[in-house]
Amino acid sequence: MQNKYTASLVGCGRIGWTLGYDKLREQPASHTMALNANKRIQLIAGCDTDEEALQKWGKANKGCKLFLSAQKLFSECKTDIVTVAVNEDAHIKIALEAIKNKPRLLILEKPVALNTEEALQLKNAAEENKVPVIVNHERRFALDYKLAAEYLTQIGEIQSINASLYSGMKVYDKSEEATGAYSLIHDGTHLVDIVLFFLEALQKKEKLNEGKAILSSPSVSGIWRDEKGAVRNVNASYSLPSVPCVTISISGRSKYFGFEVDIRGTKGRILIGNGFFNIYMSKESKLYTGFKSLEEIKFKRPKKTLYFANMIQNAVDFLDGKAELRSTLQTGMNALAVLEEIKMALM
Repeated sequence: MQNKYTASLVGCGRIGWTLGYDKLREQPASHTMALNANKRIQLIAGCDTDEEALQKWGKANKGCKLFLSAQKLFSECKTDIVTVAVNEDAHIKIALEAIKNKPRLLILEKPVALNTEEALQLKNAAEENKVPVIVNHERRFALDYKLAAEYLTQIGEIQSINASLYSGMKVYDKSEEATGAYSLIHDGTHLVDIVLFFLEALQKKEKLNEGKAILSSPSVSGIWRDEKGAVRNVNASYSLPSVPCVTISISGRSKYFGFEVDIRGTKGRILIGNGFFNIYMSKESKLYTGFKSLEEIKFKRPKKTLYFANMIQNAVDFLDGKAELRSTLQTGMNALAVLEEIKMALM
């Protein structure tokens, strides 16, 4: 019989716990539910500075020890896995404290930090204390995105990758620099990371924890600011030897939330995002004689993406010595470096 790994959670908010009750989301959709759903993990402690939220979490997770401070949790309760799911502005403080406690693995909610300077502090501390870190850039674990990456070689030479994020949240606001409460870093980290994931697949990089971000030196355009000076729209474009056109577009003027990646090759197209996944291939046109057009093909889509469950399973497999981490501190830092370059053009 395989032993269980003990786990503790710092942050009993939305991503830490309550999104697990969202009936519209694919479950598990929070760290608590994903940890509890894995038979190899025993969640034994939780921490939150909000006493009311902590007590509610405790009632739902009977038998777990409760702590109002991370310092107290780390001093009194050592676990194999520590999950840090706090707000962006608390990442560096709590993550550094967790690393000093030397768990066997740290699960860190995205983004890795507010800026690359803080991220480097985390990296140095993790290396010094020999604590591996898995970052919850969830799409790296999702079966639909994994399948999309496998189809890249079938759509010919890649001509363009266009990634878009639409929401009502400000793209960048200098006054929120200390909190990270803007979409460039809040959701933009997911957008940039999944673009890097596809580029890594194209370049067939075997070790994702090595090297710098593939994207650098963007051409930034389409900057639109509201009456208070907050950025509400931005486009960043890149040209690579392997992909002539890579575009990242983020809007904060929308009355809806949209997330999509459109990849066009010489023989086909992959369109994937929240709630959809389509593949098109070049075929004899039904519209024009002597031409070819893109036609949507049938393929077996995964019934569930298992985005959160697979992240936790990757953690277990890593601790078992069976697999490498698929979303590392370095890949998270790579995404952050791309975002910082875009941000510099907005300041």
